[in-house]
Amino acid sequence: VFRVFRCSYIAMMKKQLSILIPTFNDDCTELVVCLRRQAEACKDLDFEIIVADDGSTDKTVVSRHEQIGTWQHCRFVRKEENIGRAAIRNCLAALAQYPWLLFIDADMSVVRDDFISRYVSSPPGGIRYGGYEVTGNDPANLRNAYERAFAATHTLQRRQEEPYRHFHTSNFMITKELMHQFPFDERFRYYGYEDDIFGKTMKENHIAIEHIDNPIGFSKFESNEDFLKKTEEGLRTLHAFSSELADCSNLITIANRLNKWRLARLVILFHHVFQRTERRNLCGSHPSLFIFKLYKLGYYLSIV
Repeated sequence: VFRVFRCSYIAMMKKQLSILIPTFNDDCTELVVCLRRQAEACKDLDFEIIVADDGSTDKTVVSRHEQIGTWQHCRFVRKEENIGRAAIRNCLAALAQYPWLLFIDADMSVVRDDFISRYVSSPPGGIRYGGYEVTGNDPANLRNAYERAFAATHTLQRRQEEPYRHFHTSNFMITKELMHQFPFDERFRYYGYEDDIFGKTMKENHIAIEHIDNPIGFSKFESNEDFLKKTEEGLRTLHAFSSELADCSNLITIANRLNKWRLARLVILFHHVFQRTERRNLCGSHPSLFIFKLYKLGYYLSIV
């Protein structure tokens, strides 16, 4: 009886955390090293780190990730075929053995020495989103310039004012029970908006998302051409689920107004005439964020 009581007491005293990292062609070995070091430094913490590869095509990245599976507290799983951004996160949640799940995107970096301990020491229950901060300043990189310009709308105060709209999957903690009750919508297979629909689902079910000051670093940026391709993929996702995402996207609001005012065709015509010129700018060394906005609007209206 004493032994059973002692085991139960230890289980209650210890905190248990599964750190879950979905990846596709992003080398996250350095991220895992940092997270494992911080987790090991936390007293009374049982933890695991699971990296799930969603059908990566870069064999060098896959080879490096296979080494992670040999490290203490770490597991590596690989899908032979890409199952999608939502499904791979649900897969990670199913694999996790502990009641708290911390999702971190593979292209992020640890920027605070107390990153794990801040999450571990937070009160139990619900969902917590720590935010992210952009590191580095490269105006020649479209993604970097865009994220730095967007950072002003992603402060802790702004996030707390609209907690459901400013939720992102790059850095959040959730109970396993909640995750199983409200898994990610696996219709969102391609890039974009799986976090928006998740935030909307939480709002509809009156489940609070707490925004805290515990950012992860955003320091890896794809090439301008690759980011433009991802943006186009995201716009196609937005169009496919436009009826469900209408309240989540300013672009849909603008597109609807242009259609109402019968100006959409002019924007589409402008896009068809100047899209090559716009792409040259956006893929060049001096990308314009204004042209990026025009390109996204024209591309989306062309789909519609």
